[in-house]
Amino acid sequence: MEKDLDEVKKSLNFMSAELTKVVTQQSDLMKLIVEVQNLREIIKEKDKKIEELENRVEQLEQHARMEEVVISGLETTHRTYARAASGGNAGEDAPAEELLSLEKQVIQFFGSKGISIDSTTIAACYTIPKKQAKKQKTIIQFVSRKHKVDLLKVAKKLKGTGVYVNEHLTKKNAEIAWQARVLKKERKIQDTWIRNCKVMIKLNGPPEQAKVVSIRSLSELEKLK
Repeated sequence: MEKDLDEVKKSLNFMSAELTKVVTQQSDLMKLIVEVQNLREIIKEKDKKIEELENRVEQLEQHARMEEVVISGLETTHRTYARAASGGNAGEDAPAEELLSLEKQVIQFFGSKGISIDSTTIAACYTIPKKQAKKQKTIIQFVSRKHKVDLLKVAKKLKGTGVYVNEHLTKKNAEIAWQARVLKKERKIQDTWIRNCKVMIKLNGPPEQAKVVSIRSLSELEKLK
């Protein structure tokens, strides 16, 4: 009998020790869970700050382009990099087109379509490198936003020429604009356009309910799909 009691005591002591281990392990596990939750909150907060900084950089980049338009489809010819680097001057081997500055070519083209651009309103004119050299996108930076708006208003005169004039959007805003056009094609929205480098959309619904809103992120468009 006494031997049986000793065996029971040993069993109880063993179970008590094992239970203590389990309790300790559970306590450690709870501490780890809390720590993970805290780390997730820290990461979430950091992600939020990173997103805010990225949006700020995006806004600054777009603001820097507020006086610019991008011209696509315009065929231009100007001095090659090799000739410019070598300091080559006008000569018998230099085609006349190459001697005409890019800015003058752009002004002449628009003039031929009944669109007058004063060279004094242009701060800079340059191309964005592209494989198809003669049809690189051309950027015009005006000295003021007013001149940019004036050009955009009369750009409809280029219809049928294959040349297009648009506001110079950042990569992010260009993607938003493209996705908005897709939604319009799918009739998920009534219309979309660009205003002062902002992507605008008109929601579906009767005239009194069809709101016009500015879209700042792709996630906003996702909600309309």
